Amino acid sequence: MNKKATRTFLLGMLAALCLGAAFTGSASASPVWKFEGKELTGTETIVGAAIDSSLTIPGLTTKCEDFLYKLTISNSAGTGKGELTELPLFNCTTSSPVCTVKSIAAEKLPWPAHLTTVSASPYIVMESVKVGILYAGAECAFGGVLVNVTGSAGGLINNTTETATFNASTLSATKTKLIAFGESIEWLGVFPTEAFEWNREKALSVS
Repeated sequence: MNKKATRTFLLGMLAALCLGAAFTGSASASPVWKFEGKELTGTETIVGAAIDSSLTIPGLTTKCEDFLYKLTISNSAGTGKGELTELPLFNCTTSSPVCTVKSIAAEKLPWPAHLTTVSASPYIVMESVKVGILYAGAECAFGGVLVNVTGSAGGLINNTTETATFNASTLSATKTKLIAFGESIEWLGVFPTEAFEWNREKALSVS
């Protein structure tokens, strides 16, 4: 190979390596928490109440009117992180006339969380999820049984509405799963968010 051909070959290889590095950097970039378009520094607490949130164990759907939450968020090493510190659940009912909810509670808090990107869309992934549900009812198949819902769950973030949506599609996209009795269960819910401390009334986004 002559000098000119060698030089052309090396330049082509260098360009290919640079282009590959650029694509790799873009693909591996993780989203961070932002307020008014500026990356969050330090920590912030965001709170909200779910809209029409429910958990469906095969054959029984449980819905809570008051599905509140508190999440402490921060950015670390270029990635948005979080910890779910409070999740009180009240006024819960089931889809069965013979089953009632005797007690329900989030367990082993805080639950860690992190942001991720799937197909160019931002998601939040809740890890170490554990909810204990005790059902009652003489004719209820789950009566007197403590049902433990465990696993992880990914929710799609909408920056325009400042919400996170959890459903079968978002769990599939993030390769997360909630289980009870060894079977997958469904979690439906839309979670609006707002800052509770230093960034009140500022627009929250993830990118």
